[in-house]
Amino acid sequence: MGAPPYLVSTVPDPLTDTLGLTGARCVLVRGLTAGGSWALRFPAPGRLKVHAVLRGASRLMVDGGERPVLLEQGDVVAFGGGLSYVLAADPSVPPQDAPALLRASPHLFAHAGEEGVTEVVSVGAHFELNTAGEDLLLQALPPVIHLSRTGEEAPALCWLLEQVLREMSADRPGANGVAEYLSQLVFAHVLRACLARSDAYPAGWLRALADERIAPALRLMHADPARPWHVTELARAAAMSRSVFAGVFTSVAGVPPLTYLHQWRIRLAEKTLIQKDTPVSELALSLGYASESTFSHAFKRATGIPPKRFRDAARGSRDRSEAERAVTAAWRGASRPDGDEPGIDERRLAEAGAEEGPGSAETRPGRGGSGPPVRSRES
Repeated sequence: MGAPPYLVSTVPDPLTDTLGLTGARCVLVRGLTAGGSWALRFPAPGRLKVHAVLRGASRLMVDGGERPVLLEQGDVVAFGGGLSYVLAADPSVPPQDAPALLRASPHLFAHAGEEGVTEVVSVGAHFELNTAGEDLLLQALPPVIHLSRTGEEAPALCWLLEQVLREMSADRPGANGVAEYLSQLVFAHVLRACLARSDAYPAGWLRALADERIAPALRLMHADPARPWHVTELARAAAMSRSVFAGVFTSVAGVPPLTYLHQWRIRLAEKTLIQKDTPVSELALSLGYASESTFSHAFKRATGIPPKRFRDAARGSRDRSEAERAVTAAWRGASRPDGDEPGIDERRLAEAGAEEGPGSAETRPGRGGSGPPVRSRES
């Protein structure tokens, strides 16, 4: 017997949809105890790292930062991956190399400073994201996010990181699976904390997910990405005029509404190609494209390689990194592997023949031309 209807949420949630594409998983977790005078230098993580202070206090000094930040019990810091930093009880102490200390310790918790003295207990976890996660979210995060113990997310993060540490160190049935689910929760809480302060971030996916003004339009697009949405329909859902909505959406998301929709379709296609054996023709129709050839052209324009080759590469039957490199380059605006220019310019957009209203050009799958562009102009 299923749950009562009133207990089941049927409201589309763009953040949940986005989390499902990131592939977030914990790849390394270690504990640290410290006492006396100590300082540790950590290299730039290169990926998302979350550090929680479970007991005591220390100071954080980020390369390029103005002054040390006091981290107290219950505080959490998320590192976007690009900067090295020092954790210390005394900033004047020459820092010890943290990776060397951690490698040398056979225990789950490494110790820094005076032996036999434990004044600080902390845990750090490294999270790996797939290409979609890095491009959609990690690139939008600031280098350092300090979450105070008095905030909504820090207490949950401290508890979750403790559980991840326990599961990854336990020889119990299902430990890896539990740790993976907990990792998703950690990532979700970090994103929630970021969304609460998204006004400080540049335009992009993160700000779009947090902006209540465009939320109704996002929910519609995520609920039915195959539908040939018009900007007018989306504007009506957001209770704005077409021109005001297009301007607000672009200023927040960094791209016009239908470009966002097109990018979301391609992300969904990537996930399906990697995880399922859905025929490309069936996938094309499920995303609103009129034919396999139209979809394949649009997919190659966005990623640099055709769908079938992307699937083969991502699954390892060919060079596994080929898909990763191609997608990363395409979505970050770099040159495509074949030397062609990224995206579709205004000339190709006009050739697609999908236009709605003066000063706008919108493409919709299956409506002729060369398919939906990566870049369009919508007003």
